[in-house]
Amino acid sequence: MNVVLTAVLAVQMISALVMIGLILVQHGKGADMGAAFGSGGSGSLFGATGSANFLSRSTGILAAIFFACTLLLAYFGNAQPRTGSSVLEGAAVTAPAPDTSGAAQIPGTATTSAAVPVPPAPAASGAGQIPAK
Repeated sequence: MNVVLTAVLAVQMISALVMIGLILVQHGKGADMGAAFGSGGSGSLFGATGSANFLSRSTGILAAIFFACTLLLAYFGNAQPRTGSSVLEGAAVTAPAPDTSGAAQIPGTATTSAAVPVPPAPAASGAGQIPAK
C-alpha cells in the first residue's frame, strides 16, 4: 500500500510542476491579437496557432491527472484505520506527578513530614476576575 501511495504522490507532484511550467509558458489572450497581425507569431516553434492548441491540451490533460491523483490520495488517506478519534490523543504524554512536600522543592532544606498548606484554587468562573464598578 505504501508503494502505491508513494507512486501516486510522485505522479501528482510531477504533474503539478509540469503544469506550472506549461501555464507560465503560455501567452495571454492579448498576445494572440499581435500574432494575428503578423508580429512574429508565425516564426515560433509550433507555428502561429499551434502552440496555443498544444499547450492548452497538455495543460488540460495534466490538470485531469493532478485531479485524479488528488482523489486517489484522499481515498487512500481515508481508507487507513484510525486508532483514536483525534490526532492529539496518540501524542498525549503524561507528566510525572508533582512532589506534594514543599521542603523537597527548596534546596538546602531537609525533608520533613510537616504538612505544607496548599493555597486555595481560584474560582472556576470568570466572575471573580472581573472588577466590580
